[in-house]
Amino acid sequence: MSPIQFLRTRLIGFGQIYLQADARFGLILLLAIVWSAPQLLPGALLGALLGPLTARFVREPQADIDAGLHDYNPILIGLLLPFQFQWSLGLAMLCIATILTSVAVQAVLLRQSRRRFGLPAYTLAFVLLGWVSVTLGTAVGLAPATALGCLSCGIANPYLDSAALGFGEVIFLGEPLAGLTIALGLLLVDRRAAFWALAGTAGALAVAPLLGLPAASAQAGLLGLNGALAGIALSLRFSHPLAPLCGILLAVLLHPAFALVGLPAFTAPFILACWLVILGQRLLHTLVRPLRRAGGNPRA
Repeated sequence: MSPIQFLRTRLIGFGQIYLQADARFGLILLLAIVWSAPQLLPGALLGALLGPLTARFVREPQADIDAGLHDYNPILIGLLLPFQFQWSLGLAMLCIATILTSVAVQAVLLRQSRRRFGLPAYTLAFVLLGWVSVTLGTAVGLAPATALGCLSCGIANPYLDSAALGFGEVIFLGEPLAGLTIALGLLLVDRRAAFWALAGTAGALAVAPLLGLPAASAQAGLLGLNGALAGIALSLRFSHPLAPLCGILLAVLLHPAFALVGLPAFTAPFILACWLVILGQRLLHTLVRPLRRAGGNPRA
């Protein structure tokens, strides 16, 4: 593989975080990380390099590697850990170990998803190993990361800031301008996905006060990020708008449940919301199909 082709496939891996197999969008994400959260960049690059190399070593299908399916979970882990902890030798070792493990977990999940009634893996490997690695990092005494100021907060309308944060918080970017950059990049490569992502972030802001959900989470984009991902994923899977609308609502409703059990939500509400919609569609199809057959039979 030529260096240009290798770079292109790694950028596709970045794009797959938002379910976009597009190197242009991946480059936009990378640049957004560089200017808005450079302390997260080493972890992201580590994930983008180690993920596919490990997948190749364990002989995962080359088509999956080229499609970035073994990049996005390692990249998310590489972003999460320096977001939580200060860089140190201990953090680097934890980051490498978690990234390597995520490839094995993703391989198992991809095989499961391709069975007849399998469910999409999405970012489940990242969520599971994120819970484990953050707990382990805290237990061994890694120093918490220093909170950074927000350069672009308050420039626009607070509602617009929060909607933009829903795009950026998917990759732990707490800058509205970074979120707006990602939204425009998504609009460039897939208008339908951009529309449903915006519906997810804006819908989370609209629904949160009606349901009594924490205003701080909504304003910080933490509800919107799962709504955005659910909107994108289900709009790619279903042509009817009801599916992404249901997914967005479920993603917002499920978010507070993780606080009740003492776990960070990460992207788990997005995954569960999509699974519920997919399983609901399958159940509905199973119930309706016999009725259609009976309706088409004059003897029924």
